[in-house]
Amino acid sequence: MRTPSAKPTEALEARTWWVVDADGQPLGRLASKVATILRGKHKTMFTPHVDTGDFVVIINAAKVKATGRKLEQKEYFSFSGHVGHMKSITLGNAMAKDPTMPIKHAVKGMLPKNVLGRQLIKKLKVYAGTDHPHAAQKPQPVTL
Repeated sequence: MRTPSAKPTEALEARTWWVVDADGQPLGRLASKVATILRGKHKTMFTPHVDTGDFVVIINAAKVKATGRKLEQKEYFSFSGHVGHMKSITLGNAMAKDPTMPIKHAVKGMLPKNVLGRQLIKKLKVYAGTDHPHAAQKPQPVTL
């Protein structure tokens, strides 16, 4: 008996929308759960090389919890390739500047580093507050 493999057209039909409330949730645990949903690993038709995942809307990104001293110690780096042009920003400053960036960065790090991963990250929608423009899709709440 052969193992069934999902076709890309079958995966498009089975897509649903989920809404995740990040209020008080630890950043890493939230990101791992969201990455699982984006990848489609929670479905029985999961196929590693096909995008079988769902859309995820994260609300209250500004209220995500960082344990320990991560707000002062965790740093995000960007490097232009030129000498002396490496920039860093702490998690606390990044949250103050753009509360959605740390969540997007954490989820992206848990997805495949190929074309499929770049396709999956586009299905993630992150908002700092409770309002989002995806009410028409009727997203279902996720319990973490």
